[in-house]
Amino acid sequence: MKSMSLSRIVVSSKGDRLITFQQAAYLTQTSVTILERFTDLGLIEPVESMLRLSDLTRVMQVMRLRRDLGLNLVGATIVLDMGNEIAQLKAQIKALQQQRL
Repeated sequence: MKSMSLSRIVVSSKGDRLITFQQAAYLTQTSVTILERFTDLGLIEPVESMLRLSDLTRVMQVMRLRRDLGLNLVGATIVLDMGNEIAQLKAQIKALQQQRL
């Protein structure tokens, strides 16, 4: 199996670690075409012509939901967004409960 080096990680002016679409496709075991589709749908947002390393987690989560639950890209994204929102709401509830003590 051919290995791909991450030695070409670029750091943006905001401190984001960036990689090429080719590197991201290799690491997520997808293709550049799929990553471009994610971009077209607004599921990930490239920085110039590169992706944030943090976007890889989202890509892998979406692909897992597609594989395991048979969701389409938009459905998988909605599930992830709802999960994030629930986690934020739980954190807010916990903070409010602690303020009452």
